[in-house]
Amino acid sequence: MDFVIFVISMGVLIWGADVLIVQSERIALKFNIPEFIIGATLIALGTSLPEMAASIAASMNGKPDIAIANVIGSNILNITLVLATVFLISRNINPARDFFAKDSTWALVPVLVFILMIFDGIISRFDAALLLLLMGAYLLFLLQDAKNIPELEEITEEEEEPFSWFKVIPFLFLGFVLVIAGAHFTIESASGIAREFGISEWVIGIIMISLGTSLPELVVSISAAAKGKVDMAIGNIIGSNMANTTVVLGAAALVQPMPIEATNYLFDITTMIVATLLLVFLTANKLYTKSAGISLVIILGLFLNHTLQQM
Repeated sequence: MDFVIFVISMGVLIWGADVLIVQSERIALKFNIPEFIIGATLIALGTSLPEMAASIAASMNGKPDIAIANVIGSNILNITLVLATVFLISRNINPARDFFAKDSTWALVPVLVFILMIFDGIISRFDAALLLLLMGAYLLFLLQDAKNIPELEEITEEEEEPFSWFKVIPFLFLGFVLVIAGAHFTIESASGIAREFGISEWVIGIIMISLGTSLPELVVSISAAAKGKVDMAIGNIIGSNMANTTVVLGAAALVQPMPIEATNYLFDITTMIVATLLLVFLTANKLYTKSAGISLVIILGLFLNHTLQQM
C-alpha cells in the first residue's frame, strides 16, 4: 500500500510543480521578462520545487537523511541522467552561451561549501542562511549578466488568452497545495517502504525520491533540447543543481538543523563532487557530444550499482 501511495504522491508532487511553473511563466510573459531569465531562474527554481517540498517535509518530520540524500541524489541524476540524455538525443549541440565562464562554476561553488559545512556533522540554521545568500548572489549575477547581452530578445505573448490575475492566482494556490500535500505523503510512504523492506532512509531518499523529483528537470530539458533550445536545457540543469544545493538544502536546514554522518555516505558525496567537476570540465572544453553523454551514463551506472548493493 505504501508503494501505491508513494507513486500517487510523487505524481501529485510533480503535477503541482508543473502547475506552478506554467503560471510563473505566464507572469513572466505578462511583464516581458527575457527568455534567458525565465529559463535560468523561474524554470530552474520551478523544477526544483519537488526536491524542496520533499526535503522540507523530511526535515520537519525528523528525517534528515532523506532530506540530504534527496539533494545529493538529485544533483547526481541531473548531471548523469538528465544532461546525458540531452547530449545523447540532440543532433547538434552548439549553445550560444559560454556555460563554463558564466554558469557551471556556480554549480560547483555550493557543492564545495556543502563539503565544508558537514565537517562538524550538522547543517545548522547559520549554514542554511549562507546557502540561501549564495543563491541570492547567483540570481543577482544572472540579472546583471542579462543586462550585458546586446541583443536580448523579449518574450511576448503569442496567441495566448488574455492574462488575468483571477485565473493565475487560483492555479498558483492549487499548485502549492498539490506540492505540499504530495511532498508530505511521498515522505511518509517512502519511510514506510524503507521500514517494510529494511532499507535505510538514505537509500530511499537518494534513489526513489531523488529520481522522482528529478523528473521535471528531465521532462523540461528533453523538451527544450527537442525544440533546439539547448541553452535552456543545459541552463535548466545547472540552475536546478544550484537551487538544490542552496535553496532546497538551505530551506530544509532553516526549518530544522540537520545532522549528517558524512563518513557513512562518502561514496555518494564523492560521486556528486565528481559529477559536478565533470560538468565543469565538459563546459570548459565545450564537449557537448554523445561521447560525453556516454561518460556521464557510466558514472550513473557506478552510482546505481553501489546504491543497489546497499539495499
